[in-house]
Amino acid sequence: MNLKVGKVRKIGYIKLNNNKNITNFSMNLSDDKATEIFCAVDDFYKAFKRVLDPALLGNAPKKPSKMCTSEVITIMILFHHSGFRTMKGFYINYVKVHMIPLFPNTVSYNRFVELMQAANLPLAVFVKNHCMGESTGISFI
Repeated sequence: MNLKVGKVRKIGYIKLNNNKNITNFSMNLSDDKATEIFCAVDDFYKAFKRVLDPALLGNAPKKPSKMCTSEVITIMILFHHSGFRTMKGFYINYVKVHMIPLFPNTVSYNRFVELMQAANLPLAVFVKNHCMGESTGISFI
C-alpha cells in the first residue's frame, strides 16, 4: 500500500516472519526532511574531506561510484528513523522503490554495503558533532 499525501509518504506492507506472525511496518518520511538531512550531511562531508584528505597515508581506492558518500550517509541515517529491521530490507524495498527521485543513482545492495564501510568514520564524526544534544549530567550507556 503506497499512500502519498502532499510531500509525506506513508509506506506500509505486511510481512510474515519465521513464526508465521504478521508484522506490520510503516514509515512516515517527508521528502523535505530527507533533503534537509542530505544538505547538512553534504556540507559537513565537504569540510570533513578537506581536513582529512591531506592527512591520509597512501593512495585511496580509486573505484568510482555512482553514489556519493553524502548520499550513503543520508540513507544510513534515514534507516535508523525508518522502523525497518534490516538495512537490506530498507534499501531494497524502500530506497530503491520509493526514493528514486531523491536518490536517482542507486547502486546494487552489495555495492552499497561496500560504500557503507567507507562512510562509517564520517558518519560517526557527523553524529558526534551535529546530533548530540546538550549534556544534562545524566547519561545512559
